[in-house]
Amino acid sequence: MEKKLKAALLGCGGMGMSHNLSLKALEEEMKVEVIAIADCRKEFLEKGAAVWPDARAYETGMELLEKEKPDFVHICLPSYLHTDHAVVAMAKGCHVFVEKPVCLTKEEGRRLLAAQKETGVKAMVGQVLRSFPEYRYLKKVYEDGSLGKLKSLVMQRISARVDWGFENWFQEEEKSGGVVMDLHIHDLDFLRYMLGEPDSFEVKATAYETGMINHVAVAYEYGQAFVTAEAIWDESPSLEFAPSFRAGFEEGTVSFDGTKTPSLTLFRKEGGKEYPKLEGKELRDTSMGINISDLGPYYLEIRYFIECLRENREIGRAPLEEGVKSALLAREELEAARKYVDGKAGRGLHKKKERVEGMDDGRHCV
Repeated sequence: MEKKLKAALLGCGGMGMSHNLSLKALEEEMKVEVIAIADCRKEFLEKGAAVWPDARAYETGMELLEKEKPDFVHICLPSYLHTDHAVVAMAKGCHVFVEKPVCLTKEEGRRLLAAQKETGVKAMVGQVLRSFPEYRYLKKVYEDGSLGKLKSLVMQRISARVDWGFENWFQEEEKSGGVVMDLHIHDLDFLRYMLGEPDSFEVKATAYETGMINHVAVAYEYGQAFVTAEAIWDESPSLEFAPSFRAGFEEGTVSFDGTKTPSLTLFRKEGGKEYPKLEGKELRDTSMGINISDLGPYYLEIRYFIECLRENREIGRAPLEEGVKSALLAREELEAARKYVDGKAGRGLHKKKERVEGMDDGRHCV
């Protein structure tokens, strides 16, 4: 009988519960169990424990890592805690799945890559768009050329003001990276996944009264393709979450609207529309308390991660190195957004030049 893999979950809040419920759905299929959970909030710890009644419970992730030795760890803590916990987990020989953004600074990125190189463990980042069936379809038609060359791509990620979170950490830019590193990073990362590194980018932005960036529109140079990505944490906490993209090819347009069913439509150049068949997983839950209810893509990315562990193969879809690259590009864009809002010199085109030691310039195509 195949041995069960032992997992630990750090953070039982909204995103933590997305992972928790996905792991539960994978319990039999992938032979996995959560043996320990951690959260400093009693009500969330109890919520997590209700899914895995036999799991040992801890108030902090560091306490869990000190006392437990799981096969792998899911880190779903506030972003400013990702690096420290991931480094400790890797030092214990645990494989690691870290939510995005995997880091907030270049120094954190260096620490993460050094820890993985030293320990040899596998590490994956929760850049979930790489597992979304709609986005994977877009990447497929781009790469197979079935619709001709890409001419334009417009991506949007619209959200209400984020008021939830432990001690309101989302509203502290140094802890969350704000709308750029927490929300826009999804589209930024997928652009890198599909198109590679941009030649350059230009940022325009607005900010809350507090000075924190809450709205960015980024134009990228990708050869002959016109590419933009917009993300907002609105002034209102009531605006409904709405992710979307529209990709114009020579022979048709692919349109995704996350608020509609079906969400993906192909408009042929000669007329008519089609609803492409997507391979995914129907798994919904509204108990997380955040702006998502479709757990299917999270299930798919976590299943992929566990498959890589079981088969001892390289993580190609969203490896640690890729997560670090996207986080550091997001950091550059955040700094450009601040300059734009402050009206300082230097806004305009910001060439991406710097690389972190140990990273290549290739793009992963899994």
